[in-house]
Amino acid sequence: MPLFMDVHSLGQGVTQEEAAAAHAKDLETQGAHGVNFTDYWVDHEKGKIFCLAQGPSADAVRRVHAEGHGMVADEIFEVGQYS
Repeated sequence: MPLFMDVHSLGQGVTQEEAAAAHAKDLETQGAHGVNFTDYWVDHEKGKIFCLAQGPSADAVRRVHAEGHGMVADEIFEVGQYS
């Protein structure tokens, strides 16, 4: 299944609590779209949140965010993991 990294630009001052609450909403919503959010990272100073998810498409990832909390990503990239 494809792997996606998305970027949310929320402005300066995003808190860990806000990011955690949004991630929890994603986890509640993801199953209906065949998506599995695996991790997220926060750049507090720049107000950015980065989410990693497996899913059938970028659109499915976008729908989870839209339905879960409304904070749709600015960009979604299909990525590969190589070790």
